[in-house]
Amino acid sequence: MASDFETRLRAVSLRVTRPRLAVLTALRDHPHVATDTVIALVRADQPTVSHQAVYDVLRALTDAGLVRRIQPARATARYELRVGDNHHHVVCRSCGAIADVDCAVGHAPCLTASDHHGFVVDEAEVVYWGTCPGCATARTSQ
Repeated sequence: MASDFETRLRAVSLRVTRPRLAVLTALRDHPHVATDTVIALVRADQPTVSHQAVYDVLRALTDAGLVRRIQPARATARYELRVGDNHHHVVCRSCGAIADVDCAVGHAPCLTASDHHGFVVDEAEVVYWGTCPGCATARTSQ
C-alpha cells in the first residue's frame, strides 16, 4: 500500500524518490524548519543525499504546492507541509520560534482588503510578532 506521501507526490505528477520522501518526513516531524535543518534531518537518515538534492527537492515540492515556503522579515526561509488553507504565523522576536495561527474569524477574513487597488486577492500573509512563552518566562525569571 502506498504511503500518504507517495500518493501526494503522484497526485502532482512527481516521481516518488527517497530524497523527496525524506524531506516530506522531515517537514512532517519538524514544521517551520530552515533549509539547513532539513538537510541535517535528511542526511541523518540518508547520508548520501547531497545538499543540492535537498534544495532541489524543496523547490520542486514548493512549486508543486506540497510544501509552503515562508520567510518572515529578518528571518531565514522556513518550510512546512500545511498548505492551501491561508493560515498565518506567530514569530518570537527573541528565539525565532514559529507557530501556526488560523484566521481569526470566519472564512479567510483577511482576504477582504480595505483597498485592493484593482487586484484580485487570493492569498494574504499575516505575521504576528511577539515573545514565545519560553522566552517570556526566561525574561521574568532573570
